[in-house]
Amino acid sequence: MLTNKIREQFPILKEEVNGKPVVYLDSAATSQKPQAVIDAVSHYYETSNANVHRGVHTLGNLATDAYEGARDKVRAFINANEAAEIIFTRGTTTSLNLVAQSYGMMNVEEGDEIVISYMEHHSNIIPWQQVAKAKKATLKYIELTEDGEITLDAVKAQVTDKTKIVSVAYASNVLGTINPVKEIAEIAHAHGAVMVVDAAQAAPHLKIDVQNINCDFLAFSGHKMCAPTGIGVLYGKRALLDAMEPVEFGGEMIDFVGLHDSTWKELPWKFEGGTPIIAGAVGLGAAIDYLEEIGLDNIAHHEQELVAYAIERMQEIEGIELYGPLDPTRRAGLITFNLQEVHPHDLATVLDMNGIAIRAGHHCAQPLMKWLEQSATARASFYLYNTKEDIDQFVEGLKMAKEYFG
Repeated sequence: MLTNKIREQFPILKEEVNGKPVVYLDSAATSQKPQAVIDAVSHYYETSNANVHRGVHTLGNLATDAYEGARDKVRAFINANEAAEIIFTRGTTTSLNLVAQSYGMMNVEEGDEIVISYMEHHSNIIPWQQVAKAKKATLKYIELTEDGEITLDAVKAQVTDKTKIVSVAYASNVLGTINPVKEIAEIAHAHGAVMVVDAAQAAPHLKIDVQNINCDFLAFSGHKMCAPTGIGVLYGKRALLDAMEPVEFGGEMIDFVGLHDSTWKELPWKFEGGTPIIAGAVGLGAAIDYLEEIGLDNIAHHEQELVAYAIERMQEIEGIELYGPLDPTRRAGLITFNLQEVHPHDLATVLDMNGIAIRAGHHCAQPLMKWLEQSATARASFYLYNTKEDIDQFVEGLKMAKEYFG
């Protein structure tokens, strides 16, 4: 497992909550930030803060170099062909909306199909609902197994020659399920559809190779992988991005502006109108450096050990129900559950009184909650800075809550 030296690099984990040392088990919502990332953002503001691409002065050049340097780090991080295929956005939600509102609106026609799954986050449902409604297309859902997994047979049952877009999460933010996105992409392409991957819950934990997956678009957020909030990425194959129209218009994304018509800059800047999220990009670049120094494979192995240990400990508690596959090698580093006769929000409140942070609610996945036949669930999510001691305190908190409400 990763050492406690990792934990020491995250200043917030030295804080107390309600007089107790913080046990942070909500990294699927947002991760904590290491000192290296905090320092990188501070250093940018202290030494080279300026707008990018516009000035010829030294600070402007330094800022531009830092911003575009971060783009190249992202390119290498996911093994894209070129930096022009990396679009900086506000996050996964913005990235998926960009694909839907540009590529989707341009290419989906009446009678076409868009295929997603029941486990999708709202950010990978609602944009496609809007495209389907606007274009009079059909939105179809891939069925899940009893354990909450996607089989290729289930994909084949939904994807047809009428399908234009298949959009699936790499890893579920509720079930933890890791989906076979490479094989799903092969099925989509065999029917002439494009493959969109929501990698919000995968990019922080798994090594991603977009060329190996052969996805057409991939979206993820910085704030779940040790970077600041407000910065995200859309990867797209150049040929597709070149053919797409921007959905935000204004400064910096233009080539020429006339009185009645305008033309756009080349990739990636035609999709980055206005002053971009410069400090966020710098922070994302620093986060990538940090994660790669530790190693994504090491992080994934660490999380698998934590999940296996947590499942074993949680099953000591009578009346607990766990959702998703129980094999830690087939899931991301989170566990969603319910404790019999204890509402998830009450459980989260009791745990918070003891300094333990978890998530409770529908997790922006209401269709999946309906599939689970639950109105809400509790979720504990782990990251590179968590330890078995965190899990021990979490399990003791669960036992305390059960006793309190029992």
